Amino acid sequence: MGKIIAAINMTLDGFCNHDAVEADEETHQHYADLLSSAEAILFGRITFELMTYWQIVVENPTGERGMDEFARIIDKIHKVVFSRTLQKVDWGNTELKRKLSREEILALKQTVKGDILVGSPSMIVAMTQLDLIDEYQICVHPKILGKGLPLFKNIEDSVSLKLLRNKTFECGAIVLYYERLKT
Repeated sequence: MGKIIAAINMTLDGFCNHDAVEADEETHQHYADLLSSAEAILFGRITFELMTYWQIVVENPTGERGMDEFARIIDKIHKVVFSRTLQKVDWGNTELKRKLSREEILALKQTVKGDILVGSPSMIVAMTQLDLIDEYQICVHPKILGKGLPLFKNIEDSVSLKLLRNKTFECGAIVLYYERLKT
C-alpha cells in the first residue's frame, strides 16, 4: 500500500496557475519520476481538462526528454477525474466519478501497491478536509502572481504539517515535502 500524495505547483504567493509557472527540463523530469512511482492520479475537472494537453505531446514528442517522458507516463497511468459536469472522458486509462467518497479512496489505497497522486487544487482541498492526504509535495516557483486561485481555498480547520525534506531546482523552484501530523 502506497501513500496518498498531494503534488502541485504554485507561485510564491500561494496561487495555482498552470500558465504562470515555467516548468523546465529538470522540473518535468521530477514529475515524470513522481508519476513513475504512482499507480493512480486523481483530478478535478478543470485540471483534468488542462492535462489532456499531454495527449498531444505523446502523439507529437517535443524532443525534450523530461517533457516527453512525463507525457508518456501520464498517458499510461490510471487517472480518476471527479466531475459532476463531464459527460464522458476520451483519454485512455481514465475513470469518471461523480462523487468523492472517503471510503472509496481508502479502498483504492488498499488495492494499489504504489502511491496515489492528487493533482488539482480542488481535489487537494477536498481530500485535506477528509483527512486523506499522507504527504504534501508543494513545488513553490519563484514568481509572485498577485491574484488567482489560492491552493488551500476553503480549508476550514487548521492542519499541522512536519517538513520531511526539500529539493531545489536550478530554475529556483523548491519542492517542500510535508507529512500531515495526525491529531
